[in-house]
Amino acid sequence: MQAPFLHILHHQHLWLTGYRSIFWEEASALIISDCHFGKTGHFRKAGIAVPQQIYKEDLQRLVTVLTHFKPKQLIVVGDLFHSHSNLELEWFKNWRNEMAGLRIILVKGNHDILKANWYENAGIELVAERLKLNSFVFSHENCHVNEDEYSFCGHVHPGIMLQGTGKQSLRFPCFYFSKQYCILPAFSKFTGLAIIEPKQGEHVYAVVEDKVLKIH
Repeated sequence: MQAPFLHILHHQHLWLTGYRSIFWEEASALIISDCHFGKTGHFRKAGIAVPQQIYKEDLQRLVTVLTHFKPKQLIVVGDLFHSHSNLELEWFKNWRNEMAGLRIILVKGNHDILKANWYENAGIELVAERLKLNSFVFSHENCHVNEDEYSFCGHVHPGIMLQGTGKQSLRFPCFYFSKQYCILPAFSKFTGLAIIEPKQGEHVYAVVEDKVLKIH
């Protein structure tokens, strides 16, 4: 894993990684969003040949970043899973058993539709809409907060378009920091991108080949 990029916010140290995650140093928390675990299995069940390797690589990236930072808690800002239970989610349970000492908090997203006892059995603390820790608020879709708060949200799968020489342009996932909220990149690589257009005073960090680059 490449060296993380430090972004200081509300006097808190946030380490942005090329693995589409943030390590919040003061809270010893790893923050991610939109893992969509089980999505490849969902597509294959529907007869669409999506390689299972995508899921395995996503889960391995999570293992790598957890091993690097050794956080006390994992905060997932929605869409940890993609749909109903399938074999890939059973694999996740096996992985969870090996990481039993890690606290996992899931702020429920629109794709997190499993029954409540499934999360409980997997050792996942489920938060219905909004989690507040100090001045930070975590919500899957609602980025708008009170003036004394700062929110982290997901759902959008933000991306930035970079222009190359000539008419060439490339699209990359990104961390998008506005004045009052941060939209996290989708942790899963099996997602689309919604291109954002940053305004003055906002910060954008692109994820390029597992590296974090400050763009704006």
